Amino acid sequence: MSATQPLFIGGEWVEPDGGHYEVVNPATEAVVGLAPEASRAQVYAAAAAAREAFPAWSRTRPEERARILDAAADVIQRESEPYALLARAESGATTATARGMQVAVGAARFRRYAKGALEPVEQALPPQINAAGPMGAAGVFGALAVRRPVGVVTCVTSYNNPWANPAGKVAPALAMGNTVVVKPAPQDPLSVYRMAEALAEAGVPPGVVNVVTGSRTEVGEAAVESPDVDMVSFTGSTAVGQRIAEVCGRSMKRQLMELGGKGAAVVFDDVDEARLASAVKGIGTTFAFYSGQICTAPTRVIAQRGIYDRLVAGLTAYLGHLTVGDPAEPGTVVGPVISAAHRDRVESYIELGRKEGARLVAGGERPAREKGFYVAPTLFADCTNDMRVVREEIFGPVVVVVPFDAEEEAIALANDSDYGLIDYVWSGDVARAFRVAGQLRAGGVGVNTIGRNMEAPFGGFKKSGVGRDVGSYALHAYSELQSLVWPG
Repeated sequence: MSATQPLFIGGEWVEPDGGHYEVVNPATEAVVGLAPEASRAQVYAAAAAAREAFPAWSRTRPEERARILDAAADVIQRESEPYALLARAESGATTATARGMQVAVGAARFRRYAKGALEPVEQALPPQINAAGPMGAAGVFGALAVRRPVGVVTCVTSYNNPWANPAGKVAPALAMGNTVVVKPAPQDPLSVYRMAEALAEAGVPPGVVNVVTGSRTEVGEAAVESPDVDMVSFTGSTAVGQRIAEVCGRSMKRQLMELGGKGAAVVFDDVDEARLASAVKGIGTTFAFYSGQICTAPTRVIAQRGIYDRLVAGLTAYLGHLTVGDPAEPGTVVGPVISAAHRDRVESYIELGRKEGARLVAGGERPAREKGFYVAPTLFADCTNDMRVVREEIFGPVVVVVPFDAEEEAIALANDSDYGLIDYVWSGDVARAFRVAGQLRAGGVGVNTIGRNMEAPFGGFKKSGVGRDVGSYALHAYSELQSLVWPG
C-alpha cells in the first residue's frame, strides 16, 4: 500500500472526499503516512454497506466465520514484523511492546474469537408448569435463551494500542455474526487498515468490515449517528463516552463503553519484601508501559504509613532504571506520548500537582530531546484525595501517592473516585486482601498482582464504562438475547 491510504468501504479501497492528513511519529515528528479524511457521506456509505452485508454474514455458518478469523490471524502473524514497525512508528510504543503487546495480541484475539464463533449460543431453561388461565390451557412450557447478533456495530478505537484494541472489538463482533464500521483514533489509524487488509485476504465478504478515518470530530459523530448502526463499542475518555451515550440514547442504540480509569493501588504495611517488590514493579509499569497511556494503570497509590517511605523510595529507585528515548532503540523503556497536545496536557497536570502542594519526588522536567513528545516519568508523594492530580485521569507517566492509617480509610480513599475500572491490593494477609477487594467499587481488582486473566470479564464501575468484554463476555456483549418458548 502506498503512503497515501484510501478508505475501506464495502470491500473496496475508496479515495477520501476530504483528502488526507498527516500521521506523525511521536518519537521523531516525521510523517509516517497520509491517512484518509472521510466525509460524512462516506461514513454513512460504510454503515450502509455493513447493513447490506449483515443478513448474509449473520446467517453464515459459525465454522466459516471461524475459518476467516483464523486465516486473518495467519496473515497478521506472517506480516508481524512490518506491522510492528508501523505500529511503533505511529503510536510511539517501543519495539518490544509493538511486537508483543500490540500485533501479537491482535493476532491472538482473532484466534480466540475464531474459537468463540463455535461456542454455543443457546441456553436451555428449566421447563415451567403453567395452570390453565387467560393465557391458555394448562401445560408444560419449554424455553431457550438464544444469543443473536446485534447488527451493525461501530467500533471506535483508542490510540494507545492500534492492534489489540480494534481486534478486541472486531473479532468478537464478527464471530457473533455482526458487521462492523471501524473508526480508529486519528493519531494512529494506519495499523487498522493493515488489519482490514488481513481480513480481506482471509476472505471476509465485502461490507462485513469497513474502515473510515478522519482528523475531524464529524467522522466519529457520523459513525455513531448513522441510522444503519445498531450498536457502538467505544474505548476512550469518559467525556467523549458521555457524548456518545447521549447520541445512542436518542435511538436506543446498544453500547459497550470502556472509558477512563484512575486505578487505586492499596498497599498494606504487612507486605513482605517480595510483595513490596511486586507492588513497586507493578505500580512502576505506569511509568513505562505505553508511557502511562493506559486506563488500567495503578496511577493512584494508597500506601499505609508503616510502608509508605519504603514504597516511595522503591518507586524512586525504579524510576532510576528507566531509559527514556527513541522507541526504535533497543534499550529504551519509556517512549513518547502520542502527540504534542497530549504532552502539554500531561505537563500541565505536573505543574498543577506542584501548585496543589504535592511533593515532587522525581521527574517533572521535560527530557532533553531534540525531537519527539516526551514526558519524564514523574512521582508525587504526600498527596491528598482532594487534589486534581489524584482525582483526574492524567493518562501519562505520572504516579501519585496518598498515605493512610487504617483499613477502612484505605477503602474509603480508593472508592472516593469518579472512576472504577481496575484497582489493586497488596497485602501479606491474603484473606484481608480479598476482603478489601470485595469492598472496592471497581470492575476488576488485582490481588498482589497487576496481571490479567484474559477470560475474565473486563469493564468498569461508575464513569469507567458500561458493559463487559474479553473472553466469552465479549461474545455476549455483541449479542442480543432472544427467548424461544414452546408447549411441551
